[in-house]
Amino acid sequence: MTAVRQTTPPFARGPLDRAAHRRTDDAWLAEAWERAKVVVVDDGHILVRPGDPPELVLIDPEKAPAGERFFLGESDDGTVYFAVAADVEPFEGTERVNLRQVGHALADLPAGLFITSVALANWHSRHPYSPLSGKLTVAAQGGWVRITPDGEETIWPRTDPAVIMLVHDGVAGPDGRCLLGFNAQWKRLGATVPRFSTLAGFVEPGESAEMAVAREVLEEVGVRVDEVTYVASQPWPFPGSLMLGFHATATAGAAITVDVEEIAEARWLSRTEIAAVLDGASEEFGLPFPASIAHYLITDWLYG
Repeated sequence: MTAVRQTTPPFARGPLDRAAHRRTDDAWLAEAWERAKVVVVDDGHILVRPGDPPELVLIDPEKAPAGERFFLGESDDGTVYFAVAADVEPFEGTERVNLRQVGHALADLPAGLFITSVALANWHSRHPYSPLSGKLTVAAQGGWVRITPDGEETIWPRTDPAVIMLVHDGVAGPDGRCLLGFNAQWKRLGATVPRFSTLAGFVEPGESAEMAVAREVLEEVGVRVDEVTYVASQPWPFPGSLMLGFHATATAGAAITVDVEEIAEARWLSRTEIAAVLDGASEEFGLPFPASIAHYLITDWLYG
């Protein structure tokens, strides 16, 4: 097995100091903007300079386009980072990319800047009005809250917890199998080769994450799981989720009954089959993008 094993999920490491104590200091934020490095974010996209690894394009504030500003934090060397929500226009030597395309290839700091910029921009674009009164809101505290102009209401960024789980049979060695599904939406969008991934779903009100794992697996593929074990988490701002990653065991070869609205096909796949796809020796099916925690959960099981 020659596929690369990740030690943690992409975007699960955060070397940037978010410096929350600076967010309410308008004078400091105004001064910091003048010396900041700026990420421009547009509908989940930013600019990079291609390479190994890709280089996140950071611009000086005087060259930044007009748009809402978000204070991202400070690095150990004192560099201050902001994001601006505005159109991303590629120029010579750059490419407009999204998280799925390059997120896994970025170093920890630029990856953190990228995903935080996207998460904040998504939240602001989706919450222009107060959910309490319907009043128009504006960004405040460096982009980390929205307030009504009268100052009576403050709205904080929302993160929706979701579970994502690799179901497997607990068998060691190459014959051990995991249960992956081909999303019905991907098929409806015209995928010609099935891309098998882990199962996932949102945590419902009054439900623990472990309860959500068992419920979602039963609903989507008709399989009852036994032991549910937390593995790791990953922010996933599409539009604003926190993916809680689990392993769950089920009876080897348990019969599958898919919810056709959610899953087009589901299979038990052996470590040998998974490794062949990851190593490029088989093109029978696809696997999740390397930037996703789904990819991490699969490779963690593959080697574990």
